[in-house]
Amino acid sequence: MYQEIKQKFNELEKQLSSPGFIKNIEKFKRVSQQHAALKEPVKMILELKKIKNNIKQNEEIIKKERDEEFKKMAQSELIDLQKKLNNLQARIKEELHPVDPNNKKNIIMEIRAGTGGDESALFAADLFRMYSRYAEKQGWKVEILNSNRIGIGGFKEIIFSISGQNVYGKLKYEGGIHRVQRIPETEKQGRIHTSAITVAVIPEAKEIDIEIKPEDLRIDTFASSGPGGQSVNTTNSAVRISHLPSGLVVQCQDEKSQHQNKDKAMQILRSRLLAKIEEEKKLKEEVSRKQQVGTGDRSEKIKTYNFPQDRVTDHRVKKSWYSINKIMDGGIDDIIEELKKMQAN
Repeated sequence: MYQEIKQKFNELEKQLSSPGFIKNIEKFKRVSQQHAALKEPVKMILELKKIKNNIKQNEEIIKKERDEEFKKMAQSELIDLQKKLNNLQARIKEELHPVDPNNKKNIIMEIRAGTGGDESALFAADLFRMYSRYAEKQGWKVEILNSNRIGIGGFKEIIFSISGQNVYGKLKYEGGIHRVQRIPETEKQGRIHTSAITVAVIPEAKEIDIEIKPEDLRIDTFASSGPGGQSVNTTNSAVRISHLPSGLVVQCQDEKSQHQNKDKAMQILRSRLLAKIEEEKKLKEEVSRKQQVGTGDRSEKIKTYNFPQDRVTDHRVKKSWYSINKIMDGGIDDIIEELKKMQAN
């Protein structure tokens, strides 16, 4: 099976490098997606081959070596290599046949200020920067779809897309309540303040994933507003779309063009609607976007960011990480890996 995957990957590479292939945009896009999907599995398959060779060498040493000390070293290394082999085989299997078919999808992420006033809005901006920096390190693309800013630099709400390889598979664990404990910039007396921010992570839905009938939509336009609600545009470029059967309402105003705002609003609506349908299917398992978002109350939390103690705690795995500034700069790989392990067990 592994040989067939490598062969398929090589064939795709040849197609992509052939002169004139890029002229067929649709075919180039399809082949590029297939190539990108196989890139990581092929990398792991090559690593698997190295491990197997090392295992074979250690087995030969154990079989033929007379030096007992050297033989013990080989046996110890063989145990470690076997663990690596098993883990890598499991990862390859998950890459090729993901348990969650949404893992390879792009996402819509929604961050909203909860309890805590302006400090909550400021931390919403900090979380947006954290995920943007993490996405940048992964080679992903971030695009703001809609935002509601406050005058001092925070967000009451920010909705953005992240596109790339296996985005949902890595960031789906971020949905929930994030609590922050720190001395706010707005606090003159140096008291530690506690705020809560809600994060929702939704796999992005394409037009082929869900049908939305034009007659089910009500589209309103209005003038965009900036921080504090003041009008920043004299034309009605902002768009509000209501999906009448479900009651979902989406609005976008960040773009200057009404057409662009409408496209982004439809992007969010499709994803929310598909998430709503999947939520209803999974209601018995208590897996839903509503539970991710919760109420924004401090008592419902998945993570606590404690700045005075330089610590981030994930309450699901009951584990803490230090160097909070590094984490807030996008260094969340270790946390994500720990959550993935928890999900696998």
